Amino acid sequence: MRALLVVNPQATSTTPAGRDVLAHALASELKLDVLLTDYRGHAAEVTAQAVADGIELVVALGGDGTVNEVVNGMLARGVPSDPESAPALAVVPGGSANVFARALGMPRDPMEATGTILNALEEQRSRLVGLGRTSDRFFTFNAGLGLDAEVVAAVERARAQGLEATPMRYARTALREYWNERRRPPSMTVEIPGAAPLEGVRLAFVSNTDPWTYLDGRAVRLNPGASFTDGLALFALRDLGLPTITGVLRQALRPDGDPRGRHVSRQDAVAWVKVQSDRPLALQIDGDHIGARTEMEFRAVPRALRVVV
Repeated sequence: MRALLVVNPQATSTTPAGRDVLAHALASELKLDVLLTDYRGHAAEVTAQAVADGIELVVALGGDGTVNEVVNGMLARGVPSDPESAPALAVVPGGSANVFARALGMPRDPMEATGTILNALEEQRSRLVGLGRTSDRFFTFNAGLGLDAEVVAAVERARAQGLEATPMRYARTALREYWNERRRPPSMTVEIPGAAPLEGVRLAFVSNTDPWTYLDGRAVRLNPGASFTDGLALFALRDLGLPTITGVLRQALRPDGDPRGRHVSRQDAVAWVKVQSDRPLALQIDGDHIGARTEMEFRAVPRALRVVV
């Protein structure tokens, strides 16, 4: 089987020695090419060319940003009419959160994950997953406008200055951005199929699976009914007051997290979500800051990708 291993050498938990061990293990069973990414977008470019050249498997070694680029490269020509016979994706977690890999049930340890992939290939085991999509980009686990995207943007700026993206840094950044957002809360209108528009929304998250993300080793669950097979899920808040935020966080961090409340709006298994804002808001997709938007539409793409698990 022809395979491409895409490695982000800057990923949080990826080391040259570990990368070489993993590549050797995969090469023992696959006809393997290895790419070390050099810049943002590199993984998508090379993956798209590899798929066009007939590659059968793409293995992403890195964090969620690397996985997102690989997925978008794999689907650069659109979702295949027969995903079962299309090139497959495998993921070796190498970042800090690794939400997509962990939501699939992959081991957190890279060597264990590699063993799982090789066993799955031997047993011809894979599954089809749905994705989310904006006008120009697929996402694997979540997207958001407003507060969470501002946090992502701030952490990315810190990483560009050489600082590590630790859970504590995310927590401190989230607290700072929360106070900034509370002083000037946005006003969004959110639409989903078959419902009246929801107005006065202060933040809006769109999920493609459960959990929404991980804080260190702890799942943050906003839409526990979300899955890779049932469309998108919406989580919206119409208030950013401290009692609302602390209540939601307390519920979301419980093992059976199921946030509810007077200012909480949730809906699972929707085909699309449209969001309009009174001012440009930061947008994040799979934990990457994309820029600022005043209007976004998120659509569910069922059975879009075959994943080796």
